[in-house]
Amino acid sequence: MVFQRRAPALVTPPRARCRPRSIVRGVDTRRRVPRTDLLLADPRLAAAERRLGRALVKAAVGRAQQRARDGQIPPEAVADAAVAELPARACSLTPVVNATGVLVHTNLGRAPLSAAAAEAVAAAAGNCDLEFDLASGTRSRRGAGALDALARAVPAAAAVAVVNNNAAALVLAATALRSGDADEIVVSRGELIEIGDRFRLPDLLTSTGARLREVGTTNRTALADYAEAVGPRTAFILKVHPSNFRIEGFTAAVGVRDLAGLGVPVVFDIGSGLLAPHPLLPGEPDAATALAEGVALVTASGDKLLGGPQAGLLLGRSDLVRRLVRHPLARALRVDKLTLAALEATLAGPVPPVASALAADPAAVARRAERAVALLREAGIEARVAAASAAAGGGGAPGLRLPSAAVSLPEELAVPLRRGLAVSRGEVPAVVGRLAGGRLLLDLRSVPPADDDRLVAAVLAAAGR
Repeated sequence: MVFQRRAPALVTPPRARCRPRSIVRGVDTRRRVPRTDLLLADPRLAAAERRLGRALVKAAVGRAQQRARDGQIPPEAVADAAVAELPARACSLTPVVNATGVLVHTNLGRAPLSAAAAEAVAAAAGNCDLEFDLASGTRSRRGAGALDALARAVPAAAAVAVVNNNAAALVLAATALRSGDADEIVVSRGELIEIGDRFRLPDLLTSTGARLREVGTTNRTALADYAEAVGPRTAFILKVHPSNFRIEGFTAAVGVRDLAGLGVPVVFDIGSGLLAPHPLLPGEPDAATALAEGVALVTASGDKLLGGPQAGLLLGRSDLVRRLVRHPLARALRVDKLTLAALEATLAGPVPPVASALAADPAAVARRAERAVALLREAGIEARVAAASAAAGGGGAPGLRLPSAAVSLPEELAVPLRRGLAVSRGEVPAVVGRLAGGRLLLDLRSVPPADDDRLVAAVLAAAGR
């Protein structure tokens, strides 16, 4: 007889026998994220597409969808999140209230345009009579209104022209005023400046093929230095105002009246765009005085002390200006209709913001600061008035200090004022001030009075009020 051992029976625990086997798996919430076409049909996003364009709206939708896929928001919140992601405008530039105390701040776009200039830009944005005479129905001179306004502003100039910036004006002069063997530009070593962003005047001039004849030293140049250098190969003498620095002490320079007596044209880069003498800027050269003292050609910027758009102004002898505008390079350097519109309105219209800020009464600026501080304190923000010192900036009037007043705030408000949520949504402008002594100072001399309420609203938003 054969005995076999039976395997022990498997006993299922009672609870396991009672538990039903599930055949339903959890639903992946990522499958519930709304499709792009359905989101774009949302009335809010459809309206935004008409205002901003499809690409920007679709990008905002994509970011919101990804947040839902990552589990940061529920799928039903994607449409609201996409609306919140929308940019305030179709360009990436953000309006800024310049509260730095630097009236012409290069990093903030230099001179703010006047309301009249901004309106002129809007008028020229569509089709306009840029080169067309509406009365006769024939072609007319391009930018005649802006050129006429510039000529009226500087009667001493026999002719005027406009290119896209002051560096372009110098390049055009260095190119067009050379002829044959006359290829040398005589310039003082003390005026071979760097104009910003590592661009240096000598490199700019020699890139045209011109030869530089450097005279004098860094701190001292005499009339005899120029006289010894001038000869048959001289195209012109270049005088450059060192508008972004100042040298003091054992120095000497030659005035343009003396240079004009050496028998060759004198080109004077006055830099800052001051067209006439200003009582607050006695050391800043101006176009009218330079031409009266015998300068053949003045070049200047339009977006500095003049307070207009970026432009290079050329003013002087009609034969020289004619050579410049007839040169083929002039076509590559010409300005567009928006610049011409803004320049004309700056010259012919009301006082631009830069000029108003220069002439501001310090006592009036202090009263504005007191009013802003009172409004902020009512909202529970720790604010106080602080004495301040403003500057012209923008490569003009170096060393000039302008008495001012600032709204002093806690330092931690600096970042939300620049890039807070309300700024990104376009509800308030960004506000840029300066940090000093552990405080944020909003200098009101560089803020137009019409922007005071916008500044206060921005501070309230930054503080969460």
